[in-house]
Amino acid sequence: MIWLVVLLFLLILLRIPIAFALGFISILGIFLADPGLLTNVPRKVFGGVNNFTLVAVPLFILAGEIMSKGGISKRLINFSKTLVGPLPGGLAMVVVLASVFFSALTGTAIAAAAAIGGMMIPAMNKEGYDVRFSSSLVATSATIGPIIPPSIVLILYGVIASVSIGDLFIAGVIPGLLMGIGLMAYSYYVGKKEGYRSSDRRATLNEVVIGAKDALLALIMPVIIIGGIVSGIFTPTESGVIAVVYALIIGMFVYREISLRDLWPIMLETAKTTAAIVFLIGSASLFIWFLSFNRIPNQLIEMMGDVSESPILLLLIINIVLLIAGTFIDTISAVSIFTPLFLPLVLAGGIDPVHFGIILAVNLTIGMVTPPLGVCLFVTSSIAKIGVPKMFKYLFPQIAILILILLIITYVPEVILFPVELFK
Repeated sequence: MIWLVVLLFLLILLRIPIAFALGFISILGIFLADPGLLTNVPRKVFGGVNNFTLVAVPLFILAGEIMSKGGISKRLINFSKTLVGPLPGGLAMVVVLASVFFSALTGTAIAAAAAIGGMMIPAMNKEGYDVRFSSSLVATSATIGPIIPPSIVLILYGVIASVSIGDLFIAGVIPGLLMGIGLMAYSYYVGKKEGYRSSDRRATLNEVVIGAKDALLALIMPVIIIGGIVSGIFTPTESGVIAVVYALIIGMFVYREISLRDLWPIMLETAKTTAAIVFLIGSASLFIWFLSFNRIPNQLIEMMGDVSESPILLLLIINIVLLIAGTFIDTISAVSIFTPLFLPLVLAGGIDPVHFGIILAVNLTIGMVTPPLGVCLFVTSSIAKIGVPKMFKYLFPQIAILILILLIITYVPEVILFPVELFK
């Protein structure tokens, strides 16, 4: 039955939608094994989506949509300018810092790339920044979104792998910050080398306080969400409700940049995104049952032989596979495919599933800025009005920095697991 997994990837390369490819392969495999088992297909699909935790997905998507359209990005950018704006490469560092803040609100890379890029790329152009640098930096900074909580990717992994979403949220904070620090260091280097400096005047303490006050209501939301989950006041699903209510209050009554007429397109976009994700999860659930029924994970463990007993070598192979796959498969789909394939190998190798979840998420988000199909690249290229290949000069060093961070969190698991243990 391994050949069916190979056929799955062939269908993906032929651009068949992932949800359809997963469903087709699963049904074909079940039919070949025992046609009588096809009666289980509807039950398995429904069982996969009949999970209370998944309610958090549309809620965080909705909260992110409200936040991105409610004037949040403008205030986060202004606050970031007061902190790092006057430094060499200051506006570039603002992009990274604003992306870190924005990621803690939306949890999605595409929203961060569109919201931050729409404001910062034109501003950087006016200051004389190379558009190839600014557009590539916005794209790579946006990859922090699915790592820093709340994260749709980590929620889906937690549901599929039966891992605590609260633990995953805590574990994602330091890797996300490391990615931000790495990209800010690169921004400083380029700014120093190219002479990019917006102003010689540093912000006064009063200006920093005013900027922080203006952005405080936005910045406090992730603190409420993570703090509530860690303290046990509410579940990850309930935190999604709180995020939506908080975003509505801030956007409609405090910042007053969202009206009732804006809610319909926001909810429509949320419904479209949620429907696609739920359909994919249903197909993935069927695929997981198909793999387990045919003992395909066990066959992979047997094929890997001694490799599965060496965590260092096993993680290296998994990283290589995921980095390659991430260039062709979108993040949500890749989580649905590779979690059931690799999780048994990881557990057999004695690797913590929380650790693996962060490795999986970082790998796949790097794929969002890796040619040929890096979706964030297309978002920023459309804003900057340049072709994706023109970004490569500055893009590849940034990807190298992200891969270095990936290697650190892969082989120094304490970076991820220490905070988790600290809050238990």
